[in-house]
Amino acid sequence: MEVINLEAAKRTAGKTATKAVRREGYVPAVVYGSEEEPMPIKVAELDLRSIIFTDIFHRVSVNVDDKSYECILKDVDFHPVTDRVRHADFQVLHPGQQIKLSIPVHFEGTAIGQKEGGLAQTFVNEITIKALPKDLPSYFVVDISEMKIGDSVMVQDLDREGIEILTPHDQTLVTITVPRAIIELEEADEEALLEGEEGELAEGEEGAEGAEGADEGEDEKTEE
Repeated sequence: MEVINLEAAKRTAGKTATKAVRREGYVPAVVYGSEEEPMPIKVAELDLRSIIFTDIFHRVSVNVDDKSYECILKDVDFHPVTDRVRHADFQVLHPGQQIKLSIPVHFEGTAIGQKEGGLAQTFVNEITIKALPKDLPSYFVVDISEMKIGDSVMVQDLDREGIEILTPHDQTLVTITVPRAIIELEEADEEALLEGEEGELAEGEEGAEGAEGADEGEDEKTEE
């Protein structure tokens, strides 16, 4: 797993000081852990982008005053209008302590069903887990290349060695479906076929009635 180095500096806590930090182009953040007191820090906003805007889970080495803290990015707060990062929380990892977090899911390959005209419909992009730091994956891989139309992969199908998965095991991750347009076309074809059969049946009944009428007419002439 890749570890990203993040340079940080201590900051003064408080509303006024926090506003000043943001004006300087920094993001107020905090480093905390089960054995550490919360430490207010500030980090450059641009340095956070490679950690936040990614589909791969990273460990982060937060460097403060010549001391490094091995962390994960636990939480991020965005501005409701501008979407700029307003605050970040970094949780310190400890070797013997499990940690709860969400791990991205990557779907790889082209399904057999897709080559036959189907669609790969995904339902979740992250899985919530609990694990020791040494067992944390960068992401889960779901290979869909052998999936046919109608096949599905669920959480219970993931490799869970050393990991406790908290997302419900019956949660569907991906399924290969038939496009709605094809379903509607097949339904239209079936309706047309049924209408054709009903029409043929009606014509047959009318023909039979006509034949019966003709037979009755012949019988009447014979009686006369």
